[in-house]
Amino acid sequence: MKVLVTGSSGLIGSEAVAYFDSLEAEVIGVDNNMRADFFGPDGDTTWNLERLRKAHPRFRHYNTDIRDRVSVFDLFERVRPDAVIHCAAQPSHDLAAKRPFDDFETNAAGTLNLLEANRRYSAEAPFVFMSTNKVYGDAPNELQLVELATRWDYARAGDHDGVSESMRVDQSKHSLFGASKLAADVMVQEYGRYFGMPTVCFRGGCLTGPNHSGVELHGFLSYLVKCTVLGRSFTIYGYKGKQVRDQIHSFDVVRAFEAFIREPHAGAVYNLGGGRANSISVLEAIAAVETRAGRRLNHSYVEGNRVGDHICYISDLRHLAADYPKWSITWSLDRILDQLVESQLALQPSSPISPRQIA
Repeated sequence: MKVLVTGSSGLIGSEAVAYFDSLEAEVIGVDNNMRADFFGPDGDTTWNLERLRKAHPRFRHYNTDIRDRVSVFDLFERVRPDAVIHCAAQPSHDLAAKRPFDDFETNAAGTLNLLEANRRYSAEAPFVFMSTNKVYGDAPNELQLVELATRWDYARAGDHDGVSESMRVDQSKHSLFGASKLAADVMVQEYGRYFGMPTVCFRGGCLTGPNHSGVELHGFLSYLVKCTVLGRSFTIYGYKGKQVRDQIHSFDVVRAFEAFIREPHAGAVYNLGGGRANSISVLEAIAAVETRAGRRLNHSYVEGNRVGDHICYISDLRHLAADYPKWSITWSLDRILDQLVESQLALQPSSPISPRQIA
């Protein structure tokens, strides 16, 4: 089986490369390191590409820009993949407002280029799109909430499992990033429904793991760990720091991809996150990371929240679990936090401070 992965040097893309290589698939990666252009040195994924090349000798990498239609079509015509995993994206709310054309051309037009190339040269190949919960805009903020000591939570029992796929995607504020991802999301669905292609949108919550080049504008938990360990300052934006996200490890994300590729259908949509068990607020995350890292985080608070930001977002996983009952969350929140902190501390071998020094 030949699996083509876009964004192959990023968090989810690199996990997909490693996972499908372990299944003895032929993995073709597409990544031109736009993350470095978007976010500077902290976003540079060259280190991850080199790691993949060393660990997976069969892996082939192409420095293709998904915005370049001719290059994308040429690649698909030559490779003719058996499955496509599309993770490449401009992922930041704030950056999208500063660079709207780069954002839309990457997220929306780039996705269209891949879909049409797939239709022309590998129409039967499952097309997996890493979408985002930002396609719902700020509509999840309309759910009734209750303020607790360290987090916001849903007030109604019926909302306990979180946001389902029935949440509306229009008439709300998305940020330009959310709008470009929604355009791509709908197009992926349409290629499934209109052309009968096996396509799926996985609307991700907070995706995390040790291979994340986390930056302030994207990668909350990874960036929080980095700031704590390196002694950098961290800014909390609004909602009293009680905003909640559900965290899912990149490994569990890719396992969901595999489940769909093995049993695909046309125009599928699933919310994909850590669920309630893996939910955590910013304040709770700071405390948990400080304890594990053995040092305090230098943080400040800004009253205004980021545009279109969610107050409380937990992914309702029941639809995905019903269609793919063999899939489940295997990485707990505690295990994720342990790994993130230990991985960052391992990069600081001369540090005299041992983990878990703070009681």
